[in-house]
Amino acid sequence: MNNNEARRCLLCKKPKCSITGCPVHTPVPECMELYKEDRLDEAGKLLFDNNPLSAITSRVCDWRQFCFGNCVLNVKKMPVRWYEIEKEISARYLPWVKLERESDELAGKTVAIVGTGPVGIAATVWLYRMGAEITLYDSNRHIGGVLRYGIPTFRLDPILVEAYERLILGAGIEFRSKVKIGSDLSLATLSEDYDIVLIGAGADKPSRLGIPGEDSPMVLEALPFLKEPGAFNLGKKVIVIGGGNVAMDVSRTAVRHGAETWIYYRKTYENMPANPFEVEEAQREGVNIAVFQAPVEVREGEVVFRDCENFRNPYSGRLETRIIEGTEHVVECDTLIPAISEKPDFHVVAGLRPVRDEKGWVAVGQDGLVSFEDNLYNNIYAAGDFVLGPSTIVQAVASTKVAVNAIKERFSR
Repeated sequence: MNNNEARRCLLCKKPKCSITGCPVHTPVPECMELYKEDRLDEAGKLLFDNNPLSAITSRVCDWRQFCFGNCVLNVKKMPVRWYEIEKEISARYLPWVKLERESDELAGKTVAIVGTGPVGIAATVWLYRMGAEITLYDSNRHIGGVLRYGIPTFRLDPILVEAYERLILGAGIEFRSKVKIGSDLSLATLSEDYDIVLIGAGADKPSRLGIPGEDSPMVLEALPFLKEPGAFNLGKKVIVIGGGNVAMDVSRTAVRHGAETWIYYRKTYENMPANPFEVEEAQREGVNIAVFQAPVEVREGEVVFRDCENFRNPYSGRLETRIIEGTEHVVECDTLIPAISEKPDFHVVAGLRPVRDEKGWVAVGQDGLVSFEDNLYNNIYAAGDFVLGPSTIVQAVASTKVAVNAIKERFSR
């Protein structure tokens, strides 16, 4: 029990940690009170009902950006470590959860969920409780998506992911594994066969560097490497391009496989989108970081970089980064792993005509409903990375809640 930390919580009437800081609006004060009264089962149920993935997000969430970073006690530089308490409560509660029908609002409605990552798991819990008949589809063998295949085990214990698989399969929910929607089975067929379709596919298609030589055999994709790192021969030296959480995961994994590992990032430390804690952990484990560096060419056994600098845009006033011409320098390495960004695999909508936004992405309404040019498919929803782009798990769960509430309002009896 972390009672000393819990006693520090002010139980704010309008808690910033929950209202503005947390994408899923975790009821922190209510859970804190239950925790201090040793009513852990009630606190666990409250957390699980609000966010079925609480046991996971409390471990891998960017709490410095969300709850921890929005605690009012930041003014005294002593924010409450709520995430530690949430982790304790959720880990205790998860093994005892059973999925049960709690209403008949969606009784008789059939739902196909594409993807079994954070969106798929959260949606399954909420929709099953409303009485829906659910079938899960995933191209992988097991339930979990990025939780199982994208986050290293040193950051997320596989036991937790397996607990969610047992929870879902234990309720008798059908899981069709190793089925790739868009090629093995069309989304149009799902739309015809089910009352509701929810796309929860993650962002797993890498963005390209756009430089000569990036198709070289020495260049690896980040997510396949994280999925099965032992399948690759890294050599002695690895360079990872990027400054996000995926870059940190890749670099820390490479270190664990015996490679001298460097992160090269085009901006500075303050600009890194990764959780600062993850950056610190990577450095503590032996990852080297070089900032203001941009790759411009890949050659055999080496990468050409140019220096970068920040500057104030005279027109917009924003701080931007530019490459400095004439600063080319060569860095030798055996493996280069770009981890700059990912995007969803829009192949899932192959054969359909979705409306596209200005970025070329599939257009999705605020309620999660996907728009199609011919209006033939009006029962297909989406959430998570398919809507947001690469995002945190808790943000994916928040968008799932929006889609599930829209489904409930539209299809409930």
